[in-house]
Amino acid sequence: MPKLFNPINERSYAACVADLLDSPEVNSMKNIKHHFFVSCYQHSLFVSYMAFRLARRWHLDYVAAARAGLLHDLYLYDPKDKTKYEGNQCFAHPVAALKNASRLTQLSEKEQNAIISHMWPLAKKMPHCREAVVVNLADKICATLEVSRVYSLMKVNEKLQPQAA
Repeated sequence: MPKLFNPINERSYAACVADLLDSPEVNSMKNIKHHFFVSCYQHSLFVSYMAFRLARRWHLDYVAAARAGLLHDLYLYDPKDKTKYEGNQCFAHPVAALKNASRLTQLSEKEQNAIISHMWPLAKKMPHCREAVVVNLADKICATLEVSRVYSLMKVNEKLQPQAA
């Protein structure tokens, strides 16, 4: 199995998201359960790195993809507490994530579109740029690996830990 991180990718990725990884808002996602045993932070880091790698491979804006991937689930509430959002969590959390991400940092149009549309086709907001499609795809791949428990077999969390420091 190929190593998830190599030194060149690790340095390049860290340069894209270092300021976000240091923020209290992003770090607070560590306390939010997401997919079974995976925290919102772990999931977002996985999506971010996957989006970064895909965008670089396809010669897209990998900085926007990495940053949007990290912020795509920055909703910052317990999804089991239905008083924290209106309607269905599936549709509400991208709106909350975009609002929180916009407060945290200045977002490009690509990043905004990637965050708000990452639940497409379930939600109505469609990706309008290739970077948003990449984040959407990375989110689906990572969520599938997490829910199917392949995430733990691949030891993704251990491999992503150097980025979390």
